[in-house]
Amino acid sequence: MSIVVIGGDYLGSIEKNLYAMGVKELVHISGRKPIDRNKIKIPQSTSFILVLTDYINHCTAQNAKAIAKSKDIPMVFAKRSWRSVEEKLKQFVPAQ
Repeated sequence: MSIVVIGGDYLGSIEKNLYAMGVKELVHISGRKPIDRNKIKIPQSTSFILVLTDYINHCTAQNAKAIAKSKDIPMVFAKRSWRSVEEKLKQFVPAQ
C-alpha cells in the first residue's frame, strides 16, 4: 500500500506507525513551499491521501482534494496526532 501525506513539517512517530500498519511506500509533502502548495504530485500507485489538517493552509487542502477527486483516490483528513490518524485510517488499512 502506498500513501501520500500532505501537511506537517515532520511526521515523527506517525511515519513509523504507518509502516507498522503495512504501508510500503510513503510520500510526504509538507505544503510549506510555494511549489508544494500549487503543484501537488500524486504517484499513480497511491492507495489514499492523508491530510494533516492542523499543518496545512486552506488552498493546499483544496488543491489536494481536487487532485484526489480527479484521480478517484480516497482522502482522509486528520489532526497531526497518531491517535487521530489511526482512528481515521482504520477503514483503509487492514488490522495486523
